[in-house]
Amino acid sequence: MSLTLVKQRTDQQTASPRRVDGVAKIRGTALYVDDLPCADVLHGATVRTTAAGGTLQEVVFDPAIDWSEFVVVTARDIPGMNAVKLLENDQVVLVDRAFRHAGEAVVLLAHADPEKLGMALKGVSLVELPNTAPIFDIDAALAAQQEIIPGNIYTDYLLDRGDVAEGEHLADVVIEERFLTPSQEQLYIEPQGMLAHLQKDGSILVEGSMQCPYYVLDALVQCMGMDKDHLRVVQSTTGGAFGGKEDYPSVIACHAALLALKAGGRSVKLVYERGEDLRVTPKRHPSRTLISLGANKAGELQFIDMDFAIDGGAYRTLSPVVLSRGVIHAPGPYKCPHIRVRGRAVATNHPPFGAFRGFGAPQSIFAMEVAMDRLARKLAMDPAELRRINLLRTGDVNPTGDVVGADCFAHATLDVALEHTHYYQRLAEYRAWNAAGHQTRKGIGLATFAHGAGFTGNGELHLASRVSLQALANGHVEILCSNTEMGQGAATTLVQIAADALGLPMDRVHLAQADTSRVPNSGPTVASRTCMVVGELIQKAAGQLLQRLRETAELAAPHDAQSFAAACARLCAVAGDTLVTAQYQPPTDMRWDEQAFLGRAYASYAWAAYIAEVEVDVLTLETRVLDFTAVQEIGDAVHPVIVQGQIEGGVAQGIGYALYEDVLWNERGVMANDRLTNYIIPTSADLGFMHVVLLEGGLGAGPKGAKGVGELPMDGPAPAIVNAIQQALDIDICQIPVKPEMLLELTMSRGN
Repeated sequence: MSLTLVKQRTDQQTASPRRVDGVAKIRGTALYVDDLPCADVLHGATVRTTAAGGTLQEVVFDPAIDWSEFVVVTARDIPGMNAVKLLENDQVVLVDRAFRHAGEAVVLLAHADPEKLGMALKGVSLVELPNTAPIFDIDAALAAQQEIIPGNIYTDYLLDRGDVAEGEHLADVVIEERFLTPSQEQLYIEPQGMLAHLQKDGSILVEGSMQCPYYVLDALVQCMGMDKDHLRVVQSTTGGAFGGKEDYPSVIACHAALLALKAGGRSVKLVYERGEDLRVTPKRHPSRTLISLGANKAGELQFIDMDFAIDGGAYRTLSPVVLSRGVIHAPGPYKCPHIRVRGRAVATNHPPFGAFRGFGAPQSIFAMEVAMDRLARKLAMDPAELRRINLLRTGDVNPTGDVVGADCFAHATLDVALEHTHYYQRLAEYRAWNAAGHQTRKGIGLATFAHGAGFTGNGELHLASRVSLQALANGHVEILCSNTEMGQGAATTLVQIAADALGLPMDRVHLAQADTSRVPNSGPTVASRTCMVVGELIQKAAGQLLQRLRETAELAAPHDAQSFAAACARLCAVAGDTLVTAQYQPPTDMRWDEQAFLGRAYASYAWAAYIAEVEVDVLTLETRVLDFTAVQEIGDAVHPVIVQGQIEGGVAQGIGYALYEDVLWNERGVMANDRLTNYIIPTSADLGFMHVVLLEGGLGAGPKGAKGVGELPMDGPAPAIVNAIQQALDIDICQIPVKPEMLLELTMSRGN
């Protein structure tokens, strides 16, 4: 089917109404966790281990300090289970004896005076028997000379389709490469923070900065030994997350709640300063990929063989699901008869790694896309042409064995990207520029890729997400769901979907605060699922509400806001309960084998082709992005301006991943460059000219065929930029970030 370019739509501005949270944030009236009013509050702090794993022998409190002034919590004060509820209970809330990394929480302190609290932190010393042989390297962990867990492997997955040995026999050209990607810090604007209150009835209220209120609730139930009816979790305004506030808020919420429980009725605020946040919270998983690709002389892929390993850190946390997403996306959007991808999440003595935008796919896609350029060079073929030959089409079988349906726009995105950038003209111009001996070298590189939206396979079915709409007597409607606004625009998009489905102005629809005592569990705000999955539930609930109003309260069709309000008033008077709820139902053709990695992995894929143009100074070897074009097929742009902002933000993070962001580790496996003065991210001056082209196929699983958007923009920038640098300098690059020091070493080894 034909695609619509959003930039040509006449309704782009009317389809992008003002953000519902915009005014409060611009005026500074939005209340983040550190702004929440609370009288007589105590401030919390954490005493942490210093060794890279070992055994806690003793906690020593300075006798010169009057500890009766402080609230002091240790593992012995935990009323429930001393384990953070995630995929497994392997990570303790507070260290009692054994620990696996530097920076684990041992003692919690609280005091009304932050200055006294800081002095008290220095008065607590830990006697540790340290691990003498910590492991910080993926391959060293796999060698298992020193075991953190049996075999040092959290999860071992295998995607195996066809016969790789047969593919090797059929291939005329084969390449073998090894790629490394680093950790990356989410660097949300607002650090992690929680505020806990012990209520008069003995229940506990926790407010804070988070993505997933029900994750936090489940963690509190387990740690506090209380039922859900005595625990309440409320999301405050959240200043960014990018995955970094998916799992870790469960830890800090448990810490704040434990302090509040022992504080005897005084509330406790636990907010990290930036350095502590950088040192102890999860980041993107580092990865190591061994990859072999083979093609025949015509450029048709015959086999893909990958060994993909990620560093999970000292505890399992979310590593298995990050690994799963990385494995599924590893072979890219290509048809190939013989594919084998082995994925392993390994244990090291780093602090645990966790969720970050892209969730494993940026690591594996980087390896595949840079390898495709290497293969093209060995075939003496243009990289774009090699991709064109192999990109999936409707009717092909994708890497997980699913037949590709009409919702496949791999070729369309590539064609638009090549045309929009004048790719072949630029390629010729840059080659001429480089041959002329200028003080810079220029290159153009591309990446083609796809990203599944929503939870993998049966994940959405297991979540059984629910969304409710509440009609009020004044004709306004409230959306009740647990999905959170964290800067990405969900509050506006969800209201827009509901208003459109109900035929109401947006100011008649409101998104309730994410409060577990009020809203149903609509699943976490992760995995590019909010607009597609939750938005579809909102649309279904809106249909149910309209039907009920027509059947019970004589709502006419069509209706306006006034007649809708009158019908709501009649319904409230007659029925009292005006709540309708929609629950997730999977597509009828959704079949997924979790063990074999075969079947339909996602309800919808979004498709993209990214092209980067770079310039490298031959003296300083600094790389500058001249131009970046992101062509993305996203089903339907519910709010085009928000969609564009999502892509621009993801590309900016991807540029940082490719060129600047380098987490440095000290000898104890802790982040050494834990300040914004030495953890370098790109500024607006480093991003070049950015062009976003949105294509709408209208075949996604969300409202009006919408798909998820947020994660896809993280996948393509790094390989596109690296491919452009390789072309400019005629070198092979096997890891990121591509800093001048690396280029100096590579160019000197080539004699350039």
